[in-house]
Amino acid sequence: MTPFRLREAARVLRDGGLVAYPTEAVYGLGCDPLNPAAVLRLLALKRRPLQKGLILIAAEFAQLIPFVGVLPQALEQQVRAAWPGPVTWLLPVDDAVPRWLRGGHDSLAVRVTAHPTATALCSAFGGAIVSTSANIGGRAPARSALAVQRIFGRRIDCILHDPLGGRQRPSEIRDGRDGRIVRA
Repeated sequence: MTPFRLREAARVLRDGGLVAYPTEAVYGLGCDPLNPAAVLRLLALKRRPLQKGLILIAAEFAQLIPFVGVLPQALEQQVRAAWPGPVTWLLPVDDAVPRWLRGGHDSLAVRVTAHPTATALCSAFGGAIVSTSANIGGRAPARSALAVQRIFGRRIDCILHDPLGGRQRPSEIRDGRDGRIVRA
């Protein structure tokens, strides 16, 4: 990934656009989580209901703090031990976290990614980004930049071309309240 392309993708995010990028297992679609127009555009493109909520990825735990707030020490240690890596945690959130992110839930799905391109994108953007699989709801996710182009055409503002992280399945999801595995 060239530094120029990464800066361009970060600019697209700041300007309210949608970016496709590789993650550990599939291509993801991302946007600025605090831009409601961008999030609603992404949800409409995927045909994903607002009620389901979204995942945020970050380059480091500090980028998630504005979204999840203070965690009990034992939970924070458990979460930090799993990151960076392919484990998404459902963590409690304050009512101030926008509904377009948490959907109908009192928690938010968050992950510190281990994928170098996704990490670099979050760093260049300067914060956490929405991360949802690059697919239409109910269909298989894209596993290449070409597949993203085939599915969405010109409706994605920027596509970062890099290899996936080598995992066959999307990230594991754990409930932060009890550590239960929600998705293996």
